[in-house]
Amino acid sequence: MAEASAYKEYLAGFAAGVATVIVGHPFDTVKVKLQKHNTEAHGIKYRNALHCTSRILKNEGVKGLYRGATSSFVGVAVESSLFFGIYSQTKQSLQGELHSGRPQIQAIIPAAAYAGAIISFVLCPSELVKCRMQVQGTDSLVPKYDRYSSPLDCAVKTIKTEGVKNIFRGNVATLMRESIGNSVFFCTYEYSRYYMRSQLNSISSDHSDLRNAFTEIGIGTISGGLGGVAFWSTVLPLDVAKTVIQTSPDASRNPFQILSSIYRIAGIRGCYAGLSPTLARAFPANAAAIVAWEFTAKMLGIKRD
Repeated sequence: MAEASAYKEYLAGFAAGVATVIVGHPFDTVKVKLQKHNTEAHGIKYRNALHCTSRILKNEGVKGLYRGATSSFVGVAVESSLFFGIYSQTKQSLQGELHSGRPQIQAIIPAAAYAGAIISFVLCPSELVKCRMQVQGTDSLVPKYDRYSSPLDCAVKTIKTEGVKNIFRGNVATLMRESIGNSVFFCTYEYSRYYMRSQLNSISSDHSDLRNAFTEIGIGTISGGLGGVAFWSTVLPLDVAKTVIQTSPDASRNPFQILSSIYRIAGIRGCYAGLSPTLARAFPANAAAIVAWEFTAKMLGIKRD
């Protein structure tokens, strides 16, 4: 029975990943461009996220906001499937069969950190390809003949010119971001979800299917959105370091050395480059992921409580 429900957790996670990319990728493109160009001593500079977005739309159109989305769909869908599946299975194992419904932080944090560490090995190469595709838009200083024609072309050229191991550039920063960030995400999500459901149950006795469906969507939207904001508010500097490491082949691979260098050039603002599009993306993208995850799980017959 446990094995039968396990694959359903992975399917629900896959749905969450697809929803995340559809809603969040344009924000991510703006974030990556700000992190790449606004942390360099020379080159292109964007005044803010709106300026960056307008430049992309003017020079490349809407498709420019979805540059690198192909690798994102593959990477995020697989990563999300693994992540939510591993998290759910690990948390269930840690908290045991007699779980009362109240969140157990001693199960949430290790399950989230473990799942984050595992999926960082999937995320790292897919994000390297995504980031390199995103920063080579028409605003890029890279000559046209050196540009990548597709995610596959980017991956092949990276391996050919830099070696196989360099497809995993930024793995330390990615692992730290995912382990720490997802612990924060799931603590925020689980506790806010539990609190909202408890409050609503105490003030209402209406158990109609329609009301319950809208209530669950609302709770999933708020708790998932808050979790996403908490995630990125905590680990954005690590993400900035990861972007620089992955898009600058000559850069150090030590995220703390990168952040120290950025701080000298651009101050604390540089360490939080891309904050506004990241937070603007965090709420809707993670809300969509959680709603898709919970809805798909419910359709597959998985009971959360």
